[in-house]
This record gives sequence, structure tokens and C-alpha cells, in this order.
Amino acid sequence: MRYLFVIQGEGRGHLTQALSLASMLRRHGHEIVGALVGLSSERRLPGFFVEKIGVPVTEFEAPQFAFDRSNRSVSLLRTLLCNLSPTRAAAFARSMHLIRDRIAELRPDRIVNFYELLTSLTVRRYGIRIPMTGIAHQFLLNHSNYPYTRHTGIQGRLLRLHARLTACGCTELLALSFRPVKPDVRHRIRVVPPLLRREALTGSTSNAGFILGYMVNNGFARDLRNWCGGHPQYPVHVFWDNPLSPETWYAEGQLVLHRLDDRLFLDMMRRCRGYVTTAGFESVCEAMYHGKPMMLIPAHIEQRINAADAAASGAGITAESFDLDRFNEFLARRPLPAPGFRHWVDSAEECFLQLLTRS
Repeated sequence: MRYLFVIQGEGRGHLTQALSLASMLRRHGHEIVGALVGLSSERRLPGFFVEKIGVPVTEFEAPQFAFDRSNRSVSLLRTLLCNLSPTRAAAFARSMHLIRDRIAELRPDRIVNFYELLTSLTVRRYGIRIPMTGIAHQFLLNHSNYPYTRHTGIQGRLLRLHARLTACGCTELLALSFRPVKPDVRHRIRVVPPLLRREALTGSTSNAGFILGYMVNNGFARDLRNWCGGHPQYPVHVFWDNPLSPETWYAEGQLVLHRLDDRLFLDMMRRCRGYVTTAGFESVCEAMYHGKPMMLIPAHIEQRINAADAAASGAGITAESFDLDRFNEFLARRPLPAPGFRHWVDSAEECFLQLLTRS
């Protein structure tokens, strides 16, 4: 079968999921005919994705998160104002035309949508009849038995609305999950294992004594620099998406800030003592697979839900800031890895081939 991938490019999670699924499908004789990636004007498509996806990549302008003045947390008001402006609306209309034209040109047998809103709206608006499967952890938000969206107020309701809009053009929804959950037939949601790349699942796991971190929003950098300057005995390596920084920046104490480098990140994930993250689904799963304890610091409502779910699954602790004193105390207690998670992840290939290769 011929597949077209459409991917939300915010962060690295959906991109790495697409790479994983592409490898699975190709190993069984299927073809990826193209990749469309929705990005904000402030994001760059990581080089590792362009290198590894192996097909022409078309970028288009898509909705984006807007952070508060501290650049630490997503501002709901700023996000709405940014994406509802006339200039952005015109850009989104152009993007929808581009998506429509690329689908017509490539003529796939199936579209696989990694949580990209504009593609779902395009498929619905233009009556495109090609089957489209939606894949994302976020589809769990509307699962009838998912408890972590309760008591989340207006932000939670808007998040669930976004998930429903992204699902509107899909014939089937595959919700990535930290653990098995029964399907929700009424909402067309099947619960499936995480899509982790083979590179993330191989190699020996060790403890080289350093803490690893990953930041999408760079407002936490000052906190980290201050803490590491006052605790020079602790080595800390952090990956961030700052185009103005050097590839490797040796900052205060033993803090090293790295530009995004997929291969180096995975190597350090296998060797770190513990992992600090803003609770993006993909890297949390990678850390759980290697048994790395985590401190989860959500930057917005979706990540707060992720963090609660991951903590309940045995991933680690949640926090409001990069409180490495608290994390070191947690690590000293030698927390045990989540039981059964590796087996759940290892069942992914069989599951996805069964669901996606049906005519």
C-alpha cells in the first residue's frame, strides 16, 4: 500500500513516531510516498527527520503555541490571539490548498495523520475520500475511560475540542498510551502501544552519573544555569531548541546545553542517571523503556495531563519547576522502573501492521 504521512511538527514527538511507523511499513513491503509537516514560522524542521524519512518533505504553516512572558508556560490567550489573526488565517488557507494539492498529486491509498489539525479540516472541507488514520497520544483525551482530563476546566475542554477537530477527517483513531486500555467504540478510539524507533530501543542501558534534560521552551534555561552554578558537583546535560546557541555550550558548573541532536540524545538517554522533561509523550516513553526515573515539569495543560498519566504509570515525579534538589532526593531512593512497559512497547509492530494494512 501507498501511505502519505502528515505530521504536526511542534516538538519532536510526532516526527519520531512517523519515523518509527515508516520503518515498520517499509520492512513489510509498503511505500511512503511523501511527508507533509506543519510548522510555525519560529520552528525549524530537525535535520534528523529530513535525513531519515527518505521521501520528499513539504512544509506548511500551521497553528502554533504561544508562551507567556517568562517563556516557560503556554498562554492560552496568546495562543488564541496569535492563531486567530487575519494574517495567520490567510496563511492557514494557503496551507490547506497546499495539502489538498499534494494529496491529489501523490494519490496515496491511505493518509496517516500524526495529529495535524489543518489536514483533518482539509479532508473534511474538500470531501477527500482517501481513508485517513489519526495517530496520537492526544486522542486518549476523549476516551470515555480516561481519567486525567477531569477537573481541568476551560483549558481541558479546549484541549478536548482540539482533539475532536483533529479527528474530524479520520476514519479511525489510534491513541498511543503508556499502558493498555480497552477501546472506546463510540468515539472510534483504539488504544495502541507507543511508536518508538528501533534506535531508541537498542543499545545497553547504563548509569554514567549525569542528569539529562530536554526543553522545548527555553525559559527554564536561566533556572538551570543558576542551579548548576551553585551545585558544580552535579553534571547536567540539556537539549534545547535554541537556534542562536552554539551546538554545544558549556555553561555554569557542569551544565552542558546541546542543540537538538537525535543520535547524541538517544545515546545520553541510555547512559543518564535520570531524566528531566516537560512531559512530552515520546521522550517520556523512551526514558521509561530504559528504566530511567523522571521529573516531569509540564509547561501547559496537555503536558500536565501527560505528566499525571506518566506518574500514575510509574515513570517518576511531577514538579512545577526545575527543582533538581528534589529530583536528586528522588533518585537517591532508587525508584524502580515501570513493570510491563517494555513488553507493551515491543508489541507495537504487530499491532500497527494489523490495523494499518487492511484494505
